[in-house]
Amino acid sequence: MRVPTRPEVLFVCPDAVGDRMSGLGIRYVELARALAPCANVTVATGSPDSTPIGDVRTVRYAPHAPAQLRPLIARADGVIAPPQWPLVARWLRGCDARVIHDVYTPEALETAQLFEARGPAVRRLMVSWALDRLHDALSSAHHLICASEKQRDLWIGALLATRRIAPNRCDRDPGLRETIDTVAFGTSSQPPRHSGGPGIRGQIPAIGPDAEIVLWNGGIWRWLDAPTAVRAVARLAERRPTVRLVFMGAAAAAQAASRRATEEAEAVARELGVLDRIVFLHRDWVPYGERIDWLLDADCALSTHADTLESRYAFRTRLLDCFWAGLPIVATAGDELAERVAADALGALAAAGDVPGTADAIERVLDRGRAAYAAPLARASADYAWPVVARTLERWICDPAAPPRERLAAAASVHRTPAHRLRAASYLAVRPAIARLGLRTPAG
Repeated sequence: MRVPTRPEVLFVCPDAVGDRMSGLGIRYVELARALAPCANVTVATGSPDSTPIGDVRTVRYAPHAPAQLRPLIARADGVIAPPQWPLVARWLRGCDARVIHDVYTPEALETAQLFEARGPAVRRLMVSWALDRLHDALSSAHHLICASEKQRDLWIGALLATRRIAPNRCDRDPGLRETIDTVAFGTSSQPPRHSGGPGIRGQIPAIGPDAEIVLWNGGIWRWLDAPTAVRAVARLAERRPTVRLVFMGAAAAAQAASRRATEEAEAVARELGVLDRIVFLHRDWVPYGERIDWLLDADCALSTHADTLESRYAFRTRLLDCFWAGLPIVATAGDELAERVAADALGALAAAGDVPGTADAIERVLDRGRAAYAAPLARASADYAWPVVARTLERWICDPAAPPRERLAAAASVHRTPAHRLRAASYLAVRPAIARLGLRTPAG
């Protein structure tokens, strides 16, 4: 099938886009911008909290009553989406578009921790639904994208286990790059400049002009380790009294999934006597366009996580903003971006849960100062620029020489167990009630 001069591309994003975006919203808006020179791009957002974006066409849909998506899918030449619920998955298998499933988030591993306190039955069901969507995506996409080579190894193992890697596929695609390739989270191509927003000191007047600011520039989630960050900075403050820790993303505490993690971090800070003195939890959402002011105000970024499967395969997207802003990073060792921090001297690492080691790593970075890290951070940022990471999508969607696509309904054999089929049927039966109640899940 010939690729049109200006193909129609649809991103399906269950999360919010606009001023208040989390990782997936940022990813799809920026990839849409990167593809705009060669395609007509639409981002469909499933969140009522979305706001218009001037240079990106957006439409809204209801994740569990997604009728608005069907005509968009029908006229699309390419669809990029995370693994979908059964109804939309069925539409994608029956469409003529090139379907690219995005598995950059290890959703099943996150879900197991998000529903840790909800009881074993609910937790098993939510993880099973996440795995069902993943199996459908692995079995029925033309292509898959993920964020890192470590993730790619994970999903190649899953493809092998689900019998997707047949001998004839290896003949056509020996390296499997046309089956699954990396499309990392990216960085802005624009120079980092203050937006005019209030920044850290403008929002938190208790932080004085002489403070050395350690910035946690993402949300507080169960799979991260905010208590170690709090303890490390409290320990460092005993010998370095100007150090301050700011959690930029404490607004995520409004979501039930992260409330317990935020409350735990706050309780540790209160117990140590450093809350609102050394450690600050910012309660309002920082608009996407103003995040640069916070990054430029800080002296060091901090990202700590526990030693879990999620942390091994995650891609800490907010660290890319630190590359862009020239902000050195202290991180827990073990994931792919931490390896880049160590290899290219972009900051310092510590072992999971190591409070003294984390405090020492922060001190080493503060002692060297931001300027010492500027050149390697700029080189790393250029490697991850959105137009660079989007090249795989350009090749598949906009290049007339792209691999041929086939109709998925005829070509894909979706491997489903009886339990998988039962859960899909159950979801379809209760979907109208979920839609009427306006309930949301981690995947929309």
